[in-house]
Amino acid sequence: MMLRNAAGRRAVATAATAVSLALALTACSGTTKNSEESGSGKAGSSAKADPDAPLKKGLKLAFLPKQINNPYEKIVDEAGIAAAKEYGGTGKEVGPSDANASSQVSYINTLIQQRQDAILIAANDPNAVCGPLKQAMKKDIKVVAYDSDTAKDCRQLFINQAGSEEIGRSLVQHLGEQIGHKGKIAILSATQNATNQNTWIEFMKEELKLPAYKDMELVKVAYGDDADQKSFQQTQGLMQAYPDLKGIISPTTVGIAAAARYLSDSSYKGKVVLNGLGTPNQMRKYVKDGTVEQFSLWNPQELGYLGSYAAAALASGQITGAEGEKFKAGKLGEYTIGKDGEVILGDPTVFDSENIDTFDF
Repeated sequence: MMLRNAAGRRAVATAATAVSLALALTACSGTTKNSEESGSGKAGSSAKADPDAPLKKGLKLAFLPKQINNPYEKIVDEAGIAAAKEYGGTGKEVGPSDANASSQVSYINTLIQQRQDAILIAANDPNAVCGPLKQAMKKDIKVVAYDSDTAKDCRQLFINQAGSEEIGRSLVQHLGEQIGHKGKIAILSATQNATNQNTWIEFMKEELKLPAYKDMELVKVAYGDDADQKSFQQTQGLMQAYPDLKGIISPTTVGIAAAARYLSDSSYKGKVVLNGLGTPNQMRKYVKDGTVEQFSLWNPQELGYLGSYAAAALASGQITGAEGEKFKAGKLGEYTIGKDGEVILGDPTVFDSENIDTFDF
């Protein structure tokens, strides 16, 4: 279940492996229950898919990220907005400046009043946003989760970056190889309620139970709340509390960049291994100065592009979100909806000094 390097990475992946993941999991969701509202568009309702229906013109899509100033989610959302132009729709990004559990609720309510055709949300909390999202679906506004899932009955689709199990286990596998499978390690996460982070961390813990990791000890899961300065301070705190720490996994683009910044100017540079999920443009200087050997990520532009086309297919009646339905996502090709309404983008890429300059995002 190791991540593939850039040379071997598939450009397009059709969806849905059986044991998948993250932002998805048992809390990833679905389309299996009958909807009490015929307008909800969920699988099992009276809605019927028409795969031959054309994409409607003039669709209005709104992207609601965890926080409006998150550079990773800015890449995702801008790609989705650009994709909407391809099929004659319009898109916009709105959202809070913080990643608190309930901070997205007021924005959902406003988007309902604006009668958007679809809301695409990266949930800060799987349940806090459910009430207004259910209200949106009752009014026939389609709901697509991406990056971080909602509870399964609060959306029609979940666009997952990659299999959650693959992400969680492979981060431990890579770090284990880098530290010789010995020593204390820590995890620097985003918020305590983030669905994707928590799913990945559970798979990390499962991986650590295997015999190969008997000499590795997870001493702490710290939370930087996807805020740069707090993540920096959490990294500093980890090193003060555990000066013999051998490695840190940060499965968040904000966290890994902040941790790298701290380590690069500290006596721990070259002694503490940092791995996780980041963007090439954020991490390039830390790879080149020796602070970080490698990190991983999928293409966030493709994630936003896929989410946009999935929302358009829902709003146009091509799909309802039921398992086995297929839709075309522009230049990415055809995707199949998996269990619980999950669509998987594809395999992540491992970035290192040999390939990082070939990427620009």
